[in-house]
Amino acid sequence: MTIQKKSGKIFDNHDLAILRVLLNDSRKSLQDIGHEVGLSTTSCWNRIKRMETAGAIQGYTVKVDLAQLGYQDTVIVQVNLESHTDETLYEFGRVLATIPEIVEAYLVSGDYDYYIRIAVQDTKDYERLLREKLYKIPGIRHSKSSFVLRTLKKSDTPLI
Repeated sequence: MTIQKKSGKIFDNHDLAILRVLLNDSRKSLQDIGHEVGLSTTSCWNRIKRMETAGAIQGYTVKVDLAQLGYQDTVIVQVNLESHTDETLYEFGRVLATIPEIVEAYLVSGDYDYYIRIAVQDTKDYERLLREKLYKIPGIRHSKSSFVLRTLKKSDTPLI
């Protein structure tokens, strides 16, 4: 399979295989990556650098188990705003970015304006977050919260 980005960049099966290896363990050596995908170390290095330059690889990170850090619960919050002016949307997004417990936020179409994923320690911690941070953001007309009972799938990409 070959994937062509809108920018015209083409990623072939070897590129996708390298990405899968890196997504599973970005600390693997070039030798290990090359062995897994059937390419030389130099070829892997050149492909990785090309994908970094093209923006397909945007960085390297660590996967963290939030429960191990004390964040036992995940809450999905749906939010409607009073206004949809550029200034209101910008300001709402700016404030959301300052709240560490907010791990994802999406401006969406449909019945709500935003879907926000929040990591909290427990229900008391969520109540504190609502009172001290979320409800202090000007312009929220309505919100609806749902606690995640179980995560069935979690992935940042359809490649793995």
